[in-house]
Amino acid sequence: MSERKFKYPVVDVWANLPGLGKAVPEVERLFEYSHADPAVANQRRSPEDVITLMDEAGVSQICLSAWSRPGSMVFSNEEVAEFTRAYPTRIFGLAAVNLHDPVGAVKELEHYVKKEGFVGLRVVPWLWALPPTDPHYWPLYVKCIELDIPFLTQVGHTAPACPSEVGRPVPYIDTIALKFPELKIIMGHIGYPWAAETVGVAWKHKNVYIDSSAWSPKYYAAEFVHFANTTGRKKCMFATNFPQLGFKACVDNVDKHLVNGKGLHGSGGLRKQCVEDFMGGNAIRVLKLPPVDLKQLKARL
Repeated sequence: MSERKFKYPVVDVWANLPGLGKAVPEVERLFEYSHADPAVANQRRSPEDVITLMDEAGVSQICLSAWSRPGSMVFSNEEVAEFTRAYPTRIFGLAAVNLHDPVGAVKELEHYVKKEGFVGLRVVPWLWALPPTDPHYWPLYVKCIELDIPFLTQVGHTAPACPSEVGRPVPYIDTIALKFPELKIIMGHIGYPWAAETVGVAWKHKNVYIDSSAWSPKYYAAEFVHFANTTGRKKCMFATNFPQLGFKACVDNVDKHLVNGKGLHGSGGLRKQCVEDFMGGNAIRVLKLPPVDLKQLKARL
């Protein structure tokens, strides 16, 4: 095992259950383009399997999301809870709810946060064809503020063949951050091709953050890397969109292209003093995750 593993906390704030590639047909094209491992992307796996993959990559903690879409729960909150109960210091749940049932959605979110220790709410707007400014979201924003948990959502174009408009950082995230300034918002997927807008919204609003999910570190947008190195040092978080991208491939590419290299597309590398904030420190603080016992994790290797 590499001496690098578990040198500092590595937290993936946007992970999904194995089998997502088959469970959501719209993402099959994205997974194919990303060369996702079919054995993980298309097949259900146990909590132990996921932990093994995390250990191989040196990932200390992940936020694992349920998936909801109109008419069905793709992966239920209860399925995610099976993973969080198995590894309560390493796997943390992100709730998904039925936007079309606002009262039931608020009750379900509260249950899984208070009773099962879930740490956030995630909604993928393109599945619902509803932008984050739609009134269906508003009761959930109020509940997130009350529970002091973040709202995680996708920004940028949709790689699946669905309309991308709902993923625009401006006006949608900008608008809800103005209306709900206490709401912690984590914008996933960097926001390409609107990465500069994503950075601008995170810079502007105290409680708005960005995660790097769905992008290999060698392809991070230059605006995002610059922000993580400067005024956004406390605003940017590592994420994979597992199983689209593997834990190990993403962590290794951070080392290769951002820590020891210079990145691609003119992005430059991450400054040494910013790496630990990006890889886990910011996520632990914003999502209020428990401290990581690095000695215990190293002993597992």
